[in-house]
Order: sequence, then C-alpha cells, then structure tokens
Amino acid sequence: MRVIIAAAGTGGHINPGLAIANKIKEKEKDSEIIFIGTTRGLENDLVPRAGYKLKTIEAYGLSKQISISNLKKMYKTLKGFGEAKKIIKEFKPDVVIGTGGYICGATITSAHKLNIPTVLHESNAFPGKAVKMLAKKTDKIFVSFKDAIERIPNANKIIFTGTPVKIRKKEYGLNEKEKIVKDMGLNLLKPIVLIFGGSQGAQKINEAIVGIIEKKLNSKYQIIWATGPKQYDIIKGELEDRKIKITNIENTKIVPYIYNMEEIMNISNLIIARSGAMTVTEIANLGKPSILIPLPNVSGNHQLYNAKVLEDIGAANIILNNELEAESLNEKIESIILNKKVEKQMGEKALKISTTNVEEKIYKEIKELVGKK
Repeated sequence: MRVIIAAAGTGGHINPGLAIANKIKEKEKDSEIIFIGTTRGLENDLVPRAGYKLKTIEAYGLSKQISISNLKKMYKTLKGFGEAKKIIKEFKPDVVIGTGGYICGATITSAHKLNIPTVLHESNAFPGKAVKMLAKKTDKIFVSFKDAIERIPNANKIIFTGTPVKIRKKEYGLNEKEKIVKDMGLNLLKPIVLIFGGSQGAQKINEAIVGIIEKKLNSKYQIIWATGPKQYDIIKGELEDRKIKITNIENTKIVPYIYNMEEIMNISNLIIARSGAMTVTEIANLGKPSILIPLPNVSGNHQLYNAKVLEDIGAANIILNNELEAESLNEKIESIILNKKVEKQMGEKALKISTTNVEEKIYKEIKELVGKK
C-alpha cells in the first residue's frame, strides 16, 4: 500500500498518524509511507525519528482579521495547495490520511480532486474547522469520541474508532509497584497524585501546585509532578525563593519530564492534567479518576469538550484555568483519593469509555477503502 499521511503541529496530531503508519507497516511490510507537514511543527522531529520521510508545504491557520500578516499567510497557504498536489501526483498514493493540523486542507482537497481515496482522523470531541470543511470531500472520518459524530454535519461516513495511544492499562504486582514508587523516592503508604501539563508544562497548574507545596497541604497524599522541561528551572527558582529545595520536599517528587509515563500513570491514584484528546483517551483506557484543567484559548475550546466527555459520566472533575488555585484544588484532590469508594467509582466510569484495538479498526477501514479503488 502506498500512503500519504498529513499531520502537523503538535504531538496530538502527529502521534496518531505515526501509530496508523506503524500499523500499516506491521500488516504490510512492503508499504511505502510518507508524511506531509510544515517546516514549523513537531513533525520535523517526530516523523524522521520514527523512520518516515517528511515532505513539507506551506500551511497556516487563517484569521478573519484583515492584515498584511494574514494576507501573506493566505498567499502561502494557497501556494501550499499546489505543493501538496505536486507531491501527491509524484508519489501516486493509494490513500491519503489526515490526522490534524492546517496541513489537512491542502492535502485532502488535492487528493479528492485527483480521485484518490481520503480519510481523516479527528482526535477531539469538538471537531476542528478543517474536519468540518472537508467532511464532504472525505470518504471516511474516524473519531475518538462518540460525542464528535453529531458535530460533523454532511459527512459521507463517520466511524467511531478511538485515538491510537501508546499507554495501556497494566496490573503490577506489589513488588513491581513498590519498585516503581521507590525509584521516585516515594512509598506505598499514601495515595499518589500524578500531575502534568504536557511536554511544555502548564504555568497555571504549576502555580497551584507550588501553593500546595508551600502550604504543605499534601500531608495526606504524595505528588509526582512533571513540570515540563521549560518550566522546571522556573519552578525550582520559585521554590528556592520560598526556602524550599526542589529535590528535598516531603511527599513530593518533581521532575522536568517523566520517561516511564505508562508505569507512573498506572500506579497513580489520581491524575491532574490538561485535557488534550490523547490524555483523555489514556485516562479512560487506564480507568483512572482525574481532575482536568482545559487549556483555554484553543480552537473551538476543544479541550473543554474533551474534558466533558469524562465529567459527564462522573469520571472526572473540571476546574477552569482562571478558577484554579491551591486550596480549592487540594480540596478536590482529597475528596477523591481519601474516599476509596469515590476513587474506585470514578475509575470504573472512566474505563467504560475506554477503546481497544484502535489501530486495527483504522487499518481495516483503510484497507476496505483502498480495496474499492
């Protein structure tokens, strides 16, 4: 199978594309797969690192405001349509797959005009503008959340698949779990709260956690906190200003980044995070209770809709970014992890919307589409 995958910008767009590519390669080792992205996003690191070739075109999100900058972006984006068409004609794919970012407009539209089968994967509960605009041109749309289906009008065919994620639910023995916790400098005597804000960190979350630590509010639970590499030194300085040494805080382990995230998420009692589509999917698949702080000012407020998927079934609590502060966050934490019945019920409810065999489902749908070509 010859495949082009359009994915650009963030890991939330690119990683599902890589997961789909890996599944196709697993099933059909002779497949030829290339990615189309921009010169600006994480695809320039993640795609080559995964062993795939990346072609780049011009593509930008367009604003309704009239300005010289927007006019330049519009010109470059229109130019990108021609660049995408040229790549597609030269590569001659059997299918073109879009997994997110501004890049999808040019690639899916160009493939459609060339009568090449197309599919889109929408990770968020509230679909982006590109997916809505391309719905009529796309042969199949895969969605991560059932809530998204009714929000994509005029689509040819929508299939609920879930989002491909690396993290899976695992049951660890007592000795295994104790080693994981001990390696973080903690113990099994108190519940563990995992806190992260994505690879770049999240300033508002970080401020609230600093407040919890400074006031020693977490005496009844332990914290594993990934600040994000760009925030770690800032947090270290803020704590030092309060006469607190970042490497020696009771009931707390602070790191820039967690490399064994699957292990840490599995052994944690509660997860506090932003509500990107992949994070919400991972939390559901692990069956963990969560406190979600949606990232504000994102397109379509999609993180809030993602978080509501879990909140609406009683599996999560949402705190809006501008309402986040140390005392109220601590109260929510304690209301969950100090009540084993609540913690268990929330986890079980999250597990009800977990998805399995996502890559397999997507591969079968793509294979069926290519077979009709």
